[in-house]
Amino acid sequence: MKNGNRLGVGFVGSGFNARFHLQAFRAVRDADVLGVWSPSKKHAEETAALARRLDVGQAKAYRSIADLVADPAIDALWLCGPNFARIENVEEIADTVAGGKGELKGVACEKPLARNVAEAKRVTELVKKAGIATGYLENQLFAPAVIQGRAIIWARGAALTGRPYLARAAEEHSGPHMPWFWQGRLQGGGVLNDMMCHSSLVVRHLLTKPDAPLSSVRPVRVTGHIASLKWSQPTYAKRLQRTMGKDVDYAKQPAEDFASVMIEFEADGGAIVLGEATTSWSFVGAGLRLSAELLGPEYSMSWNSLDSGLKLFFSREVKGKAGEDLVEKQNAEIGLMPVIAGEPAAYGYEAEDRHFVRVFLGRDAPQLTFDDGLEVVRLLMTAYMSAEQGKTLGFPPRGLDAFVPAVARGTWKP
Repeated sequence: MKNGNRLGVGFVGSGFNARFHLQAFRAVRDADVLGVWSPSKKHAEETAALARRLDVGQAKAYRSIADLVADPAIDALWLCGPNFARIENVEEIADTVAGGKGELKGVACEKPLARNVAEAKRVTELVKKAGIATGYLENQLFAPAVIQGRAIIWARGAALTGRPYLARAAEEHSGPHMPWFWQGRLQGGGVLNDMMCHSSLVVRHLLTKPDAPLSSVRPVRVTGHIASLKWSQPTYAKRLQRTMGKDVDYAKQPAEDFASVMIEFEADGGAIVLGEATTSWSFVGAGLRLSAELLGPEYSMSWNSLDSGLKLFFSREVKGKAGEDLVEKQNAEIGLMPVIAGEPAAYGYEAEDRHFVRVFLGRDAPQLTFDDGLEVVRLLMTAYMSAEQGKTLGFPPRGLDAFVPAVARGTWKP
């Protein structure tokens, strides 16, 4: 291990999400990104090169996760690989540590923790048995607008007129970047599993008093709904297959592109409060839209990431290449366009990575651990179960640990 003043970080995974974290690490003072492993050596080398260009550390590509863990320069790992590889990745980490071939101060895992409850429990048990500290990476809780809005609402509105009773959150865009996200059996579901992990936790977080544990606002009833609104239509199913490859066939095996969930919580003291969340891969707008609201007796807050202070306009004569230089999941290059200046900060990645670096250096207590990630997966699977049964379910319902959504089994018919 290196000295305790800085954290040597290794990345498992080299995709879109990992690159967002690399950009965020430019704002983290006490860490160096030193390693990257990916199933693709080429991708690992490219991502390591990006880390060096961003000046966040002298990263290099590693041949295996075990080699990454065994290097004394690597103190902690950021798990950013695909959902279907999560258990395999964590098993290699845990086996290397348990075998005395490496040592880690912590492992931080991207959302969702796993594809279902059984897998999430397995991941959690593996790291606990190996004695590794954990962090659950949920960037939206660390978004500056969420942090500041929540703090002021509770300090002023709630303190004077009573606790908030309704929170709303949504994440919407036109669909994921990579083919595996669209395949239920690989990803674990559709948009509910991919993005409701954000929104369901955001509403619970907003309804929880700062400095109180999430357990002070307990889910008791869940109502879920899923639908395929756009991508199973014949025209769009064909377009999706042309873009993502033959294995993504929404004419035969669709996943949901819209999901909603209503969560009834019981707060300490007996108050019943509500969380309402929606997620969509069928949203057409400038690009990724994150939004949240919190309402109480005499106050409210609202946030929409596309309400940017910076906007650009391009006429029809500006005919450039498609890209994402204005906003993530950008849908157009002409017209009046909002620009998200500093997406890693606006979406919460910078504050999130700064927090977990400090956690693994022993300076802060973790706001979220794998146990919280497991609880999120339990809520997601309850929402799927509710959608399949067409009714509200008490939380947790019977049979949850063994439940696998029909979308993930490839049997769901919208």
